[in-house]
Order: sequence, then structure tokens, then C-alpha cells
Amino acid sequence: MVPIRFAEPAQEELNEFLRSHRVLSVDRRWVEQGDNSFWAICVDYLESSGSASPASRESPGRGKVDYRDSLKPDDFAVFVRLRELRKTIAQAEAVPVYTVFTNEQLAQMVQTRATTRAALEQIAGVGDARIEKYGARVLEFLGQQWNGTETHATSGPSL
Repeated sequence: MVPIRFAEPAQEELNEFLRSHRVLSVDRRWVEQGDNSFWAICVDYLESSGSASPASRESPGRGKVDYRDSLKPDDFAVFVRLRELRKTIAQAEAVPVYTVFTNEQLAQMVQTRATTRAALEQIAGVGDARIEKYGARVLEFLGQQWNGTETHATSGPSL
């Protein structure tokens, strides 16, 4: 928590914490309470130790996937734009990005060239609730990618 008043000590403590850990994601929310307002900050992280190699700090049993290597270059470009869309959705709803869809789910959408609800239903962990909430936006976006209406690899989500 970083209060609006006397924020410097809390900011220094947070920055020290962030420097000493491998940060996976940061979710922050503003909590309005007049003079006692503050930033609530949630950090997903991996422990970091000075003597451990980066490979040994990875979660046991779950290797980190480099989607740049596992996807074709054109598919990776779509994957990156899809992640930008997911981030936009997550920020609008003030939720962590992985609650919208995980990276693995996004990669499967790209690999299968999903454009229908039935295609989304085939992806592990994508149930009716996610499809109802996010499916239309994601499918519209993916349809634009496969139909060539969005041709620039560096452009962001059109939604």
C-alpha cells in the first residue's frame, strides 16, 4: 500500500522489494478515502537470490515458454497484439491480465486461428463465463487479423 500522504517511505520500500524479486506482474488500484487515499498494489513475483542462476529461479515443474520461438513469426505478431487487447480489457475491468486469458490460451487461439465460439470452447480453461464476457471482442479482433483488415505488425488492438 502506498498512501497519498507521506508516500516516500512506502515508495522506497516498494521499489526495494521490486528490485530484489523477479516481477511477473503488477496490479494496482486506487482506493479513494479522502485524505487517507492510497494505492493498493499486488505484485506477482518469483523469489530472487543472488547466487541462483535465472534457470534455477524458474518455478519447478513449469518451464517458461518463449512464444517467439514456439509460434511462427506472423502468428507471434498476432499474439503480441492479442496480449495488448487483453491488457486493455484487464485495465478497463481492473483485473489481472491472466484472469481474462492466460498466455497459453492466447497462443492456442492464434495457433488454431480461432474465429468462432466453438473454437474458443476447445481451449483448455476457456469456459462459458470467459466466452460470454470476453469472447465477442477477442473473436472480432482475431477475425480482423485473419481477414487481413489489420495489416501492420506494430499496430495495437483495434477495439
